Amino acid sequence: MKPSFIPVSMPDLSDLETRFAAEAVASTWISSSGAFLDRFESEFAEASACRFALGTSSGTTALHLALAALGLGQGDEVIVPSMTYIATANAVRYCGAEPVFVDIDPATWCLDPTAIEAAITAKTKGIIPVHLLGHPADIDPIMKLAVTHGLWVVEDAAEATFARYKGRLCGSLGTVGTFSFFGNKILTSGEGGAVTCSDESLCHRMALLRGQGMDPQKRYHFPIIGFNYRMTNVAAAILCGQMERREAIIARRNAILRLYAEELADVPGVAIRDDALWAESAPWLFSCLIDPVTFGCRRDDLATELSARGIDSRPMFIPIHRLPPYRQSARKRRTVLPVTDRLGALGIMLPTYPQLSDAEVLRICSSIREIGRAHLGRRVAAQLHRFTQAGEPRKAA
Repeated sequence: MKPSFIPVSMPDLSDLETRFAAEAVASTWISSSGAFLDRFESEFAEASACRFALGTSSGTTALHLALAALGLGQGDEVIVPSMTYIATANAVRYCGAEPVFVDIDPATWCLDPTAIEAAITAKTKGIIPVHLLGHPADIDPIMKLAVTHGLWVVEDAAEATFARYKGRLCGSLGTVGTFSFFGNKILTSGEGGAVTCSDESLCHRMALLRGQGMDPQKRYHFPIIGFNYRMTNVAAAILCGQMERREAIIARRNAILRLYAEELADVPGVAIRDDALWAESAPWLFSCLIDPVTFGCRRDDLATELSARGIDSRPMFIPIHRLPPYRQSARKRRTVLPVTDRLGALGIMLPTYPQLSDAEVLRICSSIREIGRAHLGRRVAAQLHRFTQAGEPRKAA
């Protein structure tokens, strides 16, 4: 019997989310106002240790909203990692500014604080540290640099909801925090996002921009040009259910990540990122590096063979400075990011979602172990064959 297919991700939705969404529909408040939206923003702000939270239509619009509210514009520069989803850099370009790519720390896979200062110029307005794959960036030295140079810091916490840095919640550490509630995220509404901050005037500015720039005190009066980046009440209803269940969701995801780490710890050529001593990662997608020499095959070959066994996976993000929209500007800056390039070439993301059973995790890990052994065995056999052939005496002509 063919084993069941294991997707890389699956939203964990219960009867509670269904009931709340139905209540939102029954209320007829299905657009960008309603009781669930107010409730979600209040609960998420408190849970994120911030004074304010605003729901948005996606994590990408959350980023753009934050940057626009901070006044980012034409000719400005923002320091970002190249190892992240492309939305981080795109949001900078939406404002007419230019992302300046900096390498990552090989231990955390997040923005390397020691590489930032050399990239700061008179055009630099801010820094966007990404809490990649749930692990917090080393924020304290980044904030110190920001204060020294008069820069703002926007945390991209799309993959790090409720992660902690030195006991403090990600998204509350910089000027603004941004989050994603896409279908594969820790909390989800299918699509959705949020911005968090504790600066009241900045929150008001983001709220104004989010709602087409309409004056909240005077309907259909638009003092500025804004965007339609609002979250719907239906999406907020789903998120209210997710918020009630977040402890169970996070606990199960953490258990899955621990099981992966235990099972793959002794597999040759598989490198697992450990949490820094000051970090409490959010359990997004379990990820590791595949060394083709010691594992036996390349990351992409492993992914192909896992797929043949009914197991989905994702390669690590292609470094943004290698992508067509950013390649030319990166070349002009002579961008060299060896740690980023290595992670992009070797990294793989494995299935992670609360409904994934321990047996399925063991099946995935067993498959990885078997695939590596098979490739190493074939390599040894080929080397032995070449050695034997080289050792045979040649026949006289």
